[in-house]
Amino acid sequence: MPKKWIPLESNPEVITEFASRIGLHTKQWAFHDVFGLDEELLAMVPQPVLAVMLLFPITKESEEADKKADAERPADAAVPEQLYYMKQTIGNACGTIAMLHSIGNNRQRLQLEPGSFLTRFFEATQPMGAAERGAYLESPPGDAPDIEEAHQAAGAQGDTAPPTAEQDVDLHFIAFVEHGSQLWELDGRRKGPISHGPTQQDSLLQDVARVARDFMARTNSLNFNLIALASADT
Repeated sequence: MPKKWIPLESNPEVITEFASRIGLHTKQWAFHDVFGLDEELLAMVPQPVLAVMLLFPITKESEEADKKADAERPADAAVPEQLYYMKQTIGNACGTIAMLHSIGNNRQRLQLEPGSFLTRFFEATQPMGAAERGAYLESPPGDAPDIEEAHQAAGAQGDTAPPTAEQDVDLHFIAFVEHGSQLWELDGRRKGPISHGPTQQDSLLQDVARVARDFMARTNSLNFNLIALASADT
């Protein structure tokens, strides 16, 4: 039976504390709420923005759209070798996967504690493929650090009582990052990374907002939330 974790709440304070516990220095960079997609609300997010996590509802329409897009995706679709992407093999781990995608693709800007989970995990998994990385997270070797305890502790925090690991959750986290002047959607359930066209660091948040509006348009739900990995200076 596949492993399942308690899902993370879409709460930037919880995710920042979680990231700090596993090795991210959060005095310079932290996770922040994005309160809306209007320009004045986007302008409230500290700059620069390095990555954005999007929480969205899984619906029949979204699942059908994803399956159709993956079926039409060429087997040899070009993906930059240095873009860090991993598969999700653990139930309800999407928040942690999105956080790892956000951090893993910005290691040149972020400061990670030597010897921490994050440092050791990325060093060990950098040479691996996406499926190997997912398997490594689910079943780390005996001498490797294990993130499960830290995830479960983070899952138990927040403003609302968490669902149990066994409950079906119809919300899903993904991450968006800039790499090679392209906006990449990173979803561990999909066939691979998805390019949404050109972007730059200073327009990343606005470009993610554009894609988020497309996500909203294909569902009948407003149950969306965005969290930005950005400067800790507010």
